Amino acid sequence: MAQEIPSRFDDIRKIFDHLPGPDLGAASLVAQREAQLTKPAGSLGRLEAITDWMAKWQGTASPRADHPRVAVFAANHGVCDQGVSAFPQAVTQQMVANFLNQGAAVNQLCALVDADLRVYEMQLDQPTKDFSLEPAMSEEECAHAMAYGMMAVDDEIDILCLGEMGIGNTTAAAALALALFGGTAADWTGAGTGVAGADLQRKTDVVQRSVELHKPEMSDPLEILRRVGGRELAAICGAILAARMAQVPVLLDGFICTAAAAVLEKAQSGALDHCMVAHQSAEQAHANLCEAIGKRPLLQLDMRLGEASGATLAVALVKAALATHQGMATFDEAAVSNRDEA
Repeated sequence: MAQEIPSRFDDIRKIFDHLPGPDLGAASLVAQREAQLTKPAGSLGRLEAITDWMAKWQGTASPRADHPRVAVFAANHGVCDQGVSAFPQAVTQQMVANFLNQGAAVNQLCALVDADLRVYEMQLDQPTKDFSLEPAMSEEECAHAMAYGMMAVDDEIDILCLGEMGIGNTTAAAALALALFGGTAADWTGAGTGVAGADLQRKTDVVQRSVELHKPEMSDPLEILRRVGGRELAAICGAILAARMAQVPVLLDGFICTAAAAVLEKAQSGALDHCMVAHQSAEQAHANLCEAIGKRPLLQLDMRLGEASGATLAVALVKAALATHQGMATFDEAAVSNRDEA
């Protein structure tokens, strides 16, 4: 994807001014074929909606999911110094090694749906600043992280699955959600890696006081992202924008990925129209977050692993939707009477 690499928020804001819309012509052709397939109208439910979505955002009446890419962005967070996670930050690097050695859940799911897994390490030896004390990133660092995420999109792919790995990033996601949508920290803060009791209360308190600390300076969603987000969350935002420009539909993973994406929707309504939320996480706040950005998840399996596992699994649904739409016979081809002919 040929595009100027942003280095400041002003560069990012310029991208918002040029986001392409859906191809309604392609969607119309898909709808015409859908009406002639050998089934009652609407009987494949959300599979039909998936086909429509793929056509709109790939810009073709024959959408494909032959080359899915799974992008997992990995980064570390200075806020872990506050004891917000049940696991040490070293686990981020260890899990990256596990991905590369084909040992993680997402590796098995990628093999199942024939997806290309790319893992993007983001300065794991240099965590962001502790955002309970100061901004997590400078504007330049945040914009560069977004630019890095844009590299996950190229002409070889036809659908993009986004996910993350980063000890402490449910704390960042909760802080993002609180700053973007209001409420209390308890509304958005969950168990993450498994904290409970006093540890969960400490995590909740960190989220609350962090947002209160930065609130006077949270002038817009990008500023919120740099203050209480993380590199991998910024990279997810960049990948979403690049996918929009390249006409690549996006499957978002769970709570953390959706919280990152919500930054873009708050910055410009409709910025996530080319995205679907793959599954509703067991993380308690994800359902409310999806509602806040107007998204209905495709699956609800009580998953909360991250690493793009839910997004990768949803590729199977996309493939099923396209296979039925493109492979089924029409009433005329199958010599089956349509109800309009009765």
